[in-house]
Amino acid sequence: MLQVGIVGLPNVGKSSLFNALTASGAPAENYPFCTVEPNIGVVEVPDERLARIQELSGSGEGVPSFIRFVDIAGLVRGAARGEGLGNQFLGLIREVDAIAHVLRCFEHPDVTHVMGSVDPVRDREVVEIELALADLDTVERRREGVEKKARSGEKDAIREMAVLEGAHRTLEKGQPLRQIPYSDQERVILQRLNLLTLKPVFFIANVGEGEVGEDSLASVSFMKGMTPGEDGQATVVPISLALEAELALLEPEERKEFLSDLGLGEEGWVRVIHAAYDLLGLITFFTANDKQTTAWAIPRGTPAPEAAGVIHTDFQRGFIRADAIGYEEFVTLGSMKAAREKGAIRSEGKDYVVADGDVLLFRFNL
Repeated sequence: MLQVGIVGLPNVGKSSLFNALTASGAPAENYPFCTVEPNIGVVEVPDERLARIQELSGSGEGVPSFIRFVDIAGLVRGAARGEGLGNQFLGLIREVDAIAHVLRCFEHPDVTHVMGSVDPVRDREVVEIELALADLDTVERRREGVEKKARSGEKDAIREMAVLEGAHRTLEKGQPLRQIPYSDQERVILQRLNLLTLKPVFFIANVGEGEVGEDSLASVSFMKGMTPGEDGQATVVPISLALEAELALLEPEERKEFLSDLGLGEEGWVRVIHAAYDLLGLITFFTANDKQTTAWAIPRGTPAPEAAGVIHTDFQRGFIRADAIGYEEFVTLGSMKAAREKGAIRSEGKDYVVADGDVLLFRFNL
């Protein structure tokens, strides 16, 4: 299961976000390093299509897809040298597939800030620099190990050395490696090192309760353009974690009405999950029968046999074909039976690339 690490400075709302996502009640007090050991929660991906397919298929239950979130202890300046909980923080980030970077964007006299003032641009740079310094150390150690082989003329070592030298120059400037357009071959070389700044990142702007409407979010607006040409296009999800805590206490209908009054279509934690899903390049396909409708998460561009293998390795090994229909067409026709009668079911072979929303039935033979 794919993992998203929740990171940021101490006391910016990481554990509050984790609680909003998982309803787990993890400690979220007003002091630095409230979180020491990581909190881990498995979160279902909200998808209205699942319930609709379940209804039309007469399934007994619906099973969503899931993402694992890890609430990691706060980082401070000097973490790459072991300051604060630096070593533990950096080690945990190495284990996740993507990073949700929480930035505090609200002022409140009773909520302390570890650096004395609210400045999301500065806070973001602190974390990025520490991650770059940790990667710089990793690259330097690898470079020392490869240098002798490169000097002796080994072609693979020479190629790797060139990639490491380029990465070293980038990291020395405090620039994340994810911003560099590496070739597939270069990326494979760097991915072996499990580098922190190579991981995909999206930002979560923890704003005040009065800043969640469509026309507010001034802090988020300047964050989106804070690094022109670098992460200026990065996804930024505005969310008021104080408001999310209040929403969690309401009944569903009251919550819906409250969100409507604020001009919001869904809760912030839902937008965070969808942003993580998109960042990881995931799509959803569905399988359905009278017992169960299931949503399956796969990387965009996955061929049908590999998608079948997500369900069971035997499905991939003995793959013959996939009976497929898109979600919209399935809903229009109302059932698989009606779709078959209309000739709307496509028979797709091994080269078919699964599309988001596909309802599939895999045919296999062992």
